[in-house]
Amino acid sequence: MAEARVVHTVDRRLGSRQLAALLTGTAGEHPGYRALAHGVRTLLLDGRIPLHTRLPAERELAAALSVSRATVTAAYDVLREGGYALSRRGAGTWTELPEGQRPSNVAAFPAGNDLIELASAAPGAPEPELMAALAAAGSMLAEHAPTPGYHPYGIPELRAAVAERFTRRGLPTLPDQILITTGAQHALSLMLSLLGRQGDRVLVENPSYPNALDAIRDAGLRAVPVPVTEDGWESDLVESSLRQTAPRIAYLVPDFQNPTGSLMPREQRVRILETARATGTWLLIDETIADIALDVPPPAPFASLAPQGVGEQVVTVGSLSKSHWGGLRIGWVRAGSRLITELATKRVPSDMATPVIEQLVALHLLRGVDDVLRERLPRLRAQRDALASSLTRHLPEWRWQLPPGGLSLWVDLGRPVASALAGAALGHGVRIEGGSRFGADPGTHEHRLRIPYVLPAELLEQAVVRLAAALAGDLRGTGEVAGRRHWVA
Repeated sequence: MAEARVVHTVDRRLGSRQLAALLTGTAGEHPGYRALAHGVRTLLLDGRIPLHTRLPAERELAAALSVSRATVTAAYDVLREGGYALSRRGAGTWTELPEGQRPSNVAAFPAGNDLIELASAAPGAPEPELMAALAAAGSMLAEHAPTPGYHPYGIPELRAAVAERFTRRGLPTLPDQILITTGAQHALSLMLSLLGRQGDRVLVENPSYPNALDAIRDAGLRAVPVPVTEDGWESDLVESSLRQTAPRIAYLVPDFQNPTGSLMPREQRVRILETARATGTWLLIDETIADIALDVPPPAPFASLAPQGVGEQVVTVGSLSKSHWGGLRIGWVRAGSRLITELATKRVPSDMATPVIEQLVALHLLRGVDDVLRERLPRLRAQRDALASSLTRHLPEWRWQLPPGGLSLWVDLGRPVASALAGAALGHGVRIEGGSRFGADPGTHEHRLRIPYVLPAELLEQAVVRLAAALAGDLRGTGEVAGRRHWVA
């Protein structure tokens, strides 16, 4: 007997006018039923319609699209036949994915000296500066060695340095508003555990940073996805999601968003701040990539735009992982001083404190951060352009937009083969993640790859040649590994 299909909880709704607006340019002005079904499926796979979302009633959508009800009925039939929708009498029709269409993940640490690593969007360390920082930390360690070495808030010198950098960027900050953490991921997990309770809603971008999405799921929180593309955020959708679902937390990456590279305009930030004040939502802002501004001035901190009385609702996390090195596990939280005290108390049972020696290294690096960026940003810009040039030569059918900052291209393959290609690429000596790894809903973004440009241009050229060879080969039988999650930077 065949297994019964699991029916998921459906608590998301999509209005007829909202869906009609999304379908503009995807299905045509007056679509036939197959074009309409294709448009809905495309929006679902691209993450612009969340999984397990109730679609509009047939009559309502027909009126919004100026087509017959029979056209919508036939389109929903096509979606159901393809596995992209389910229906139940009295409950309507909602989005779904075909059985078995779930993310395919390659092995986390495959062997091979010839492997080109494209799963991690993090640059190597600036070696001269790191060596100098290690030497400086050694000389400063004598001052700390006589102490117990436990600093739940972080050592005072580093807290002051992080606060001073926020102030220079346009957000006046005191040291007691800073908590030093063991990387930004640690900061994020601490904030989720402090602010969230199991079952609370968290508004997230779709696609988004995979490790953040994993942390939200593992904390028992419910993700409320809103789409973001290379063209940015749709303000009306973000605001309506905030007002309709009143999430406890909104996790946003407004600065060169991971993986799309989008930069949120100032006016959108202001509107989100105003809406969050009305809904009482905590804004958890990830600034990990904010320093990687390649074609535009570095953005001011999101919280610097908060009107009076809203700033306390904005929590900012950051780290040195993208600007310097992921091997240096130093991050921070910037929030109100009372929340910082609660957070320090929360961390002690599981973490105690961040190692002093690493904080001293970070202190030295942070004092020279502008010098490191002055050398690093032109190199990343050249590597980005080299990757784009290689893709144009070897894979001209792929499409992308050049981001104004960040560390990767979000590439449209034109067909949903990303997971299969990732598996095949491993056999050609390239480790890369399919776009579904970045989806708030598993199985979406199967036509996308995130391709970082943190490697030298010659290695990026080799990687693209190998990807082209993998794509040209037989992608069948690459061994999908459903349900496995692993580290992606």
